[in-house]
Amino acid sequence: MTAGVPARFALVFAAQFVAPGMLLPFLPAVLAGHGLGATEIATVLAAASAVRLVAAPAVGRGTDGWADARGVLLLAAAGATCTVTGYALGQGFAALLLHALLHALVTAPVMPLSDALAVSASRHFGFDYGRVRSAGSASFILAAVGAGLAVQTLGVTSVIWLAAAAYACTALAVARLPRLAAGRGGGGGLAAPFADAAFRRLLPLSALVQGSHALVYGFGTLHWQAAGHSPAMVGLLWAEGVMAEVVLFLCGGRLVARLGPARLAALAAGAGVLRWGLLAETTWLPALALAQLLHALTFGAMHLAAMRVLGALPPGQAARAQTLHASLGVGLASGVLTFLAGPLYAAWGGAGFWAMAALCALALPLSLRLQAALR
Repeated sequence: MTAGVPARFALVFAAQFVAPGMLLPFLPAVLAGHGLGATEIATVLAAASAVRLVAAPAVGRGTDGWADARGVLLLAAAGATCTVTGYALGQGFAALLLHALLHALVTAPVMPLSDALAVSASRHFGFDYGRVRSAGSASFILAAVGAGLAVQTLGVTSVIWLAAAAYACTALAVARLPRLAAGRGGGGGLAAPFADAAFRRLLPLSALVQGSHALVYGFGTLHWQAAGHSPAMVGLLWAEGVMAEVVLFLCGGRLVARLGPARLAALAAGAGVLRWGLLAETTWLPALALAQLLHALTFGAMHLAAMRVLGALPPGQAARAQTLHASLGVGLASGVLTFLAGPLYAAWGGAGFWAMAALCALALPLSLRLQAALR
């Protein structure tokens, strides 16, 4: 059983990341295809982020200390299978907004609970979390490429049905995980992780760096298509970024150990200034390719830094810490910035990426505060 545990977790990540691989690049295009404008698209995406902000910590608090945390994750994945279809079936702004809220409610705990279980299992069974998590990034690549091809041949709504199939496969994969609580001995209420200084300082750092992705997540596809790039090329650009992330997860163990969480976060913030500056100035394909390579740092390095900090917290706070970080550290900032991205992009187009670069610049000094908390 022990020998197969990393592969089972890898399968869970691989299955669940197909869905965002399909939805992240093309959900805005699906909504646009239903007749929604830029501000309405931003409202739908931001409202979904707001629901995840509330739902994820509540589920995390309830999950800590459970005899078998797989049940919560299994129910969430099964619910996502059903609710994601609303993006294909809904008509009009109100209906699509309602479907988005329901889908966000059930999907909120999927990724943070998967991370919590995997980090806990990596300590228990002695495997490398980064290598296992790379399976999710790899499947995202294939899904992004497949999504571009599916949109060209079957239409943009096809990505919704493919995402539903991915969530169903996730539920099946979760059912094969070993019986393992997200964290035993939980106590102290929902706010318990805030007693740790490093956790408190990680939250604004993650909020700025991960939140700076809001504009590219919400409008990158539409911006690149408007510049004349085909759906297939857009899918390849998304895939390229995550491929670089996979390389970091697979081969960056020594780099992660050498730099530590604070320096990793500083590297992510610096890369963000460069990446968003490039996207603000040009849609030239070679420049876009370079910018997407930097995703390994802007997302990947920041994610690994966060997992190092969260993994050092008491095991009984694992689900709470992961869900609080996912909601307050990433979700709140992403939701607010996604909402603002609509009018920002409508007013400034690609130049709006300079605002994202400014967020990363603000994050740089915060990495020093994290370093002080880790000493």
